[in-house]
Amino acid sequence: MKQEKLNKEDFLKIVDNFLNGNSTIAEEEILINHFESFQFDNEWKTELGLEEDVKQNIHSKILSKIRNESKIETKVVSFNYKRFFKYAAALLIVFSTGYFLINNELTDKAPVVTKIKNNIPIGTDKASLTLEDGSVISLEKGKIYNKENAKSNGEKIVYTSEKIAKNRRVKEKPTYNYLTIPRGGEFFVELADGTNVWLNSDSKIKYPTKFVAGETRTVELLYGEAYFEVSSSDLHNGDKFKVISQEQEIEVLGTEFNIKAYKEEDVIKTTLVEGKIALKVDAVNKVLLPSQQSVYNKNSKKVDFKEIDVLNEISWRYGEFNFNNKTLDEVMTVLSRWYDVKIDVQNKDNQKFRYIGTLGKNQNIEIILLTLKNTNNLKYEITDEKIIIK
Repeated sequence: MKQEKLNKEDFLKIVDNFLNGNSTIAEEEILINHFESFQFDNEWKTELGLEEDVKQNIHSKILSKIRNESKIETKVVSFNYKRFFKYAAALLIVFSTGYFLINNELTDKAPVVTKIKNNIPIGTDKASLTLEDGSVISLEKGKIYNKENAKSNGEKIVYTSEKIAKNRRVKEKPTYNYLTIPRGGEFFVELADGTNVWLNSDSKIKYPTKFVAGETRTVELLYGEAYFEVSSSDLHNGDKFKVISQEQEIEVLGTEFNIKAYKEEDVIKTTLVEGKIALKVDAVNKVLLPSQQSVYNKNSKKVDFKEIDVLNEISWRYGEFNFNNKTLDEVMTVLSRWYDVKIDVQNKDNQKFRYIGTLGKNQNIEIILLTLKNTNNLKYEITDEKIIIK
């Protein structure tokens, strides 16, 4: 629809309708279009407080409200997570009016904090590509890689689709590449069959540079976390797709799911978002349905299955930290990986706290720490690129 120029009163009314579940499709489109075309030309007023902190207060409140409504929606239809996060991003432009969502009320006040300075960089797109001959290519922003059937702009790597390479899909020994994501990084890869894979910090995946016709398309998540959006077998003459992750195998036909399998963690969590997957580990063989999660304990060799709020598990894929009911250890482990920083928790009494909240990944780590401090009076210190929790 045509973008209309909105005054503050009309805009806030639309936002209020959306947050209360009364918005029309037209109003939702206005929010999204307004966000996508909005230019932040105005200088931020320092008396309002730190810009990033104000924005985060809005963000957390919006996501909390939408999440409560999404729980109802997922019971009826498959929830559109991509659209959900787009809505959340759209509503962040409320801060351009100078009003903030705090404690469920619109207010024109914001907390005042000192300017943040530290040497801890925010995580970004970067990876190491290991070729069949053992040579290693560094992939990062600003670097172009172009060889045979793989191209990278430094933010993602894309392999030639099978539609282009169909005449080369013959039965032959496949060649494999390895993509390693360091701490403080993330990366996206589009496999030769069109399958999309998002990789979180400290992860490594092995995959063929092209798939062999008539055989199962197999990739291996060696460690870390990955979100898979699998190209349907219907598009590949029925060839199945399989993911091996340490001691478990997952067979899919065309679906979206998340695997969290870090080396230092005792469990492997597999979460189904859409479609179906068949999980095989030890003597267990079970089909998972949307919003179900398997938790495999690598020590006891036992597998538990449960219904979950999918949003809690996949928010990292959309640039969010979700700390819903997380312990301090769990929170600090996530932050340590993304910011590639050592975190020392000195006060073990803090372990009793459970944190609730969704925070943006693309911000200074001290914004995150300030939020946690305000939640549970958490004390911290940043010295020499190290964080000490007191």
